[in-house]
Amino acid sequence: MHNAAFAAAGLDGWTYDLLDVSPQGLAGAVRSLRGGEFAGANVTIPHKVAVRAYLDTLEGAAEAVGAVNTVRREGRRLVGSNTDVAGIRAAVAEVGASPRGLRVVVLGAGGSARAAAAALPGADLTFVARTPLRAGGLPGRVVPWAEETWPALVTEADMLLNATPLGRQGEMPVDADHLPRQGAVVDLVYVAGDTPLVRAARLRGLRAAGGWTALLAQGAAAFEAWTGRQASLAAMREAMTR
Repeated sequence: MHNAAFAAAGLDGWTYDLLDVSPQGLAGAVRSLRGGEFAGANVTIPHKVAVRAYLDTLEGAAEAVGAVNTVRREGRRLVGSNTDVAGIRAAVAEVGASPRGLRVVVLGAGGSARAAAAALPGADLTFVARTPLRAGGLPGRVVPWAEETWPALVTEADMLLNATPLGRQGEMPVDADHLPRQGAVVDLVYVAGDTPLVRAARLRGLRAAGGWTALLAQGAAAFEAWTGRQASLAAMREAMTR
């Protein structure tokens, strides 16, 4: 989608490439971004937290979230930001929800869950964490995944937001019988044909947004950070669809 946006903007010579970086190679990979060849980078699992140590400054929600998914170069300085927040806001808007006072159960306690917290100011948040120790500093109640009563919290919630990778391989993070009775579902996982969670929610007449909405919005925000230009959402969306 980024290459499509570069082409639509007439940015000849700009390319978006995949760099497969191990945790041991992260410092060196970030150093290479300081050269003139790079405008910036996206950062994904498992580097979103660790990358902060190698950047010169953080902006926007990145500091509050404690995770970075977008880096842009200013001369030889590297600035980290978190466009996942913009992506999650877009997904929440798609289901017609307003954060203030919204009872939200967030599955996960990693970088995406922290971005969700920043994207939902004023919401009543409950985080279901496989590793509760990772949930330190999250603004809400934390419930261990092993605690068998948490699906009942989802049933009574206004929104379920899946911030775990569950769904990439066809898994359901929660039984369909425990989906919000009257609420909405947002799944940050994006797969062809939508995830089982999104499909199950729609079958029950619930408002649901899949990860494609969040992916497009965060990608457009990253494009604008690197180029200083507005992204062509139409070009990006068509590339994702294709």
